Amino acid sequence: MTEEAFVAIALPICLVGLILYMMYIMYRLARESRAGKFGTIVIFVALGLGVFGFIAKEFLIRFLG
Repeated sequence: MTEEAFVAIALPICLVGLILYMMYIMYRLARESRAGKFGTIVIFVALGLGVFGFIAKEFLIRFLG
């Protein structure tokens, strides 16, 4: 297996794992701070927009570039 093939396989897997871990951290932050429903929604929307922007950027680069 070449380095390029390994990176092509490992990078998406690791990025998905990192995104899932960040969502877990957001959940724990909301739970430990007792944010309530509205606070939890705000945490996930505000911090989730950064993840969405990263994913959207990758799609735009792949399909438009």
